[in-house]
This record gives sequence, structure tokens and C-alpha cells, in this order.
Amino acid sequence: MLKFTYMEKLNFKSYKLKIKNKENKLYVFDEIRKKNILLTPEEWVRQNCVKFLINEKKYPKSLISIEKKLSINSLIKRYDIVVFNSDGQITIIVECKSPKVKISQKTFDQISIYNLAFKSKYFMITNGISHYFCELDHSNNRLFFLKELPIYQYK
Repeated sequence: MLKFTYMEKLNFKSYKLKIKNKENKLYVFDEIRKKNILLTPEEWVRQNCVKFLINEKKYPKSLISIEKKLSINSLIKRYDIVVFNSDGQITIIVECKSPKVKISQKTFDQISIYNLAFKSKYFMITNGISHYFCELDHSNNRLFFLKELPIYQYK
């Protein structure tokens, strides 16, 4: 395994990721998709966020999905991370950005559009440095900022 030191330090605990060099490109093993993924700054954030969800928030790997397509008003989009509850409904949407990308209203608009399709209760926006956690009250069309995402509750 390659010593991986040059990627930006993120505002997550330090997680051990499997990094390998193939044809002078770095890849990270994604334990959800079970394959090596080209290591970009956004992927660095995404993989650390997945580790955060699994290790700190106790969400089972089996309830996490990464980078799948979704269709919204005939537009094809791709979400970063979704977390399902035990009933198979999406409960958390996560939007990951590169550490160099400043979180803006545009980012909140983007995840809000995704949530039109998903109707999740929570969402998280992160660039690895800044994290925003929100709870959505769909019946009153309100958004509440939270200090943390809830820890997974086993039924």
C-alpha cells in the first residue's frame, strides 16, 4: 500500500483507506462499491465521509449507496451518497465537494433538487472541511440545521 500523505487534511477523524498506484494514478478501494476508484479530491472527501457514516454514526455498509444515477424531471443526475433506513427508504442524502470548493447556496439548491425525488429526512453537505447537517420537515416545508447527524437506530 502506498503511503498517502499529500491529500488535504480533512475535518474528519483519520481513517485508514486502501490506496494504490496504478500506471502513475492513485486509486482508493471503495468498500461500498467493492472496487478501486480513481482518487480525485472529491473522491477523497466521499471516502472519508463514508468512513464517518460507518464508524462514527454506525450506519451499516449494507444501507449505504454511492454515486448512482437518478432522474429528476427527465434530467439525469448522479448523487454522491445516500443512506437507507431498514425499510429501504432513503433517510440521508450526502453531497460531497472537493476541499477547494466553497459550500454555497448553489450546493444547497443542488441537494434540494435531489431531495425532490428522495424525500429524505436528513441531508449532509461537506467539502471535507465544512460540514452542514440538516433535517427536513416535509409537511411544513421547513429546514433545520443540526449540530450532527443522528446515530443509526437499529430496529
